[in-house]
Amino acid sequence: MIRSLTTALILFACPAAACTGLDACALDGRSYHVQPPDGWNGVTPLPIHLHFHGWARQGEVPIRSSRTGGAAREAGALFVAPDGLNRTWSFRRPGSPDTVFAASVLADVASSYPTDGTLIVSGYSWGALMAARFACDGGADIDALLLIAGAFPPDTDCDGPPPGRVSHVHGTTDAVLAFPRGPEDDETHAVALWRERMGCGPSEARRFDWQAVSWLTHTRHEWDCAAGLVTMDVHAASHLIPRGWVARHLGEILER
Repeated sequence: MIRSLTTALILFACPAAACTGLDACALDGRSYHVQPPDGWNGVTPLPIHLHFHGWARQGEVPIRSSRTGGAAREAGALFVAPDGLNRTWSFRRPGSPDTVFAASVLADVASSYPTDGTLIVSGYSWGALMAARFACDGGADIDALLLIAGAFPPDTDCDGPPPGRVSHVHGTTDAVLAFPRGPEDDETHAVALWRERMGCGPSEARRFDWQAVSWLTHTRHEWDCAAGLVTMDVHAASHLIPRGWVARHLGEILER
């Protein structure tokens, strides 16, 4: 009897019949994808990893990718990937309707899954710009914002509360969204907006090189700021999600 009751509770907490993975969840005339982590027991509260896909894609692409959805599943996070209208995002001006939709997605997910209150938001390319807009619009309280190959300029309207951490990665040979260089060839210009928003000092606290694969070296810049941590990884490749980048950052954020 006790075992039957436990099984029933697990099934109730983990909506096995609900949409997961490549099966899109319908919401407000739109859709999103959600994937629990590997080995989840159905009851343990989960951190949420909200990810905005790149241009001309949909949420099933990052769900399938080992570099995004796979990294989140291995890290123990609930991976959530909204679908953009017409496969794109409205990020250029404050008050984006996609911010409203993403906030509704988070509320819908929280009604179906136990969550621990941790929110990580990421995006790739056009999706990185949407992730930044979501943060700037104050779409939610964000513990960590991970921006991949897409950066707002420093004068962008951004009134939302700063995340606890902002991490950016960009390739110096990016031919899609050009690597943003600042005055005096500053290679950390992509995080200038966030350094100001988060009260960082003028000088970085640390710099070091690291690799997830032997053929690509990242130069990491880090700032200890009044509101948290800002990091930027610079590599020599083009417009991509570097292998191991999301996994490393989720590990640092979740400490698992």
